[in-house]
Formats: sequence, structure tokens, C-alpha cells
Amino acid sequence: MTRSKTPKSNGAQNDDGHALQQYVDTDGHFSMVRNFRLADLITIMNGVCGSFSIFSSAHYLVTSDEDYLWWALGLPVAGLMFDFFDGKVARWRKSSSLLGQELDSLADLISFGVAPAVLAFAIGLRTYLDTVCLTGFICCGLARLARFNATVALVPKDAAGKARYFEGLPIPSTLGLVTLLSYWARQGWVEGKAGIPGGLVTLWGSSGGRGDVHPVSILFGLWAAAMVSKTLHVPKP
Repeated sequence: MTRSKTPKSNGAQNDDGHALQQYVDTDGHFSMVRNFRLADLITIMNGVCGSFSIFSSAHYLVTSDEDYLWWALGLPVAGLMFDFFDGKVARWRKSSSLLGQELDSLADLISFGVAPAVLAFAIGLRTYLDTVCLTGFICCGLARLARFNATVALVPKDAAGKARYFEGLPIPSTLGLVTLLSYWARQGWVEGKAGIPGGLVTLWGSSGGRGDVHPVSILFGLWAAAMVSKTLHVPKP
């Protein structure tokens, strides 16, 4: 979420319009790819990292090979690096665009929304209620990114035109949860070993049913609420 949107002059709006028109006017094979800017390609690498993290989690579930688990834990961090550099490159080349901003949000959802949730599932948050919390976590990340795109122009700006704060936790902050999962993996606190910290609680029915939940899954629910909060203002660095 590093490509910021600011109120644009008529000239900037015309530039965006021209960039979008290129995608309409260019014909031939791979016309969309040929119109990508350097910053767009870096943004896509963020999505690539998130996607490989998801597939690595799936490989871990199938094979129990911990190498896949460590790849799954490390790739979202690599995604953050690309997320940081795409904005830098866009400003350096003065080539930001509406398409790039939308790509940025979609890549963030993969790397910092879906990938951490799948990681949590792979490590052991696999009950029905766990997956409800993880689904809510992903959907709140989605809603938070949509709100950012729609309302960032209304957030107070400093003299340089940069937004003073984030409304709610920015979605890359979910790497804090990835760090926690990494610690659990290092300690062996995963399904099939020592088990998830806090154990398993049965809220209703018999053990092994839909009433089972790992209390730590509430952490993902709280993080989700913080992302969509309107009253939580996080100062921008």
C-alpha cells in the first residue's frame, strides 16, 4: 500500500487518462503486458511472492516438509520489499497510474491478507471456527484496501501532499502475525508437534465438532477489526 493517491491537477488527470487509453487502443498479443510500467512489474512481484507463499503452505500441508513452511513464512516479507520499492520507482520515474494503484491493492491482498491466513491454517488453525476467523480476517483486509482506494483523497495531508495517517492498521502490518507464526514454528508450537499455544476449546457440542476453536484465532479477528477501524489513526512514517 505504498502508492499513495493525492488530489490531482488537471494535468495529472490527463496523464492518467492517457495511460488508461493506451490499454484500450493497443492491439495485438500481450498488449496489456507491453503497456506495463516498471513500477507495475515490481508490484506484480509482490503478488508473485504472496502466491508462492500460499502454494508453499499447501505443499507443507501435503508433505509436512518444513522447508516449504519456512518458504511460506519468508515470502510475504519479500513481498513487503517489492511493495516498498514499487512506490519509490513510480515516484522516481514519475509514472504512477490508476492501474498501478489498483494492482498495488490486489497484490497486497494476496501477500498480506490471503497468504498469512493460509499460513495460520497450515500451522494448525484448522477448525471450523478458526476458519471463520481467518475468513473474516481476509475480508476485512479486502474492505480496508477498498476503503483506502476510495477515501484516501479525503485524509488530511501535510505540506508535501502526503497523507498524515492511515485509517486503521495498514494491511502490511499483518506481517506482525507472520512473525508470530514464525516464532511458533521455531518453537515447534504447530499442529503435529507441541500444538498451538493456548490449546483447543470446545464451545458447544462434542470435541472434534464445529464448536472447537483455538483461542489464539481471536488474534486474527482483533487484527481484522483494527484494519477496518475508522477511529484508529496510525501516523505515517
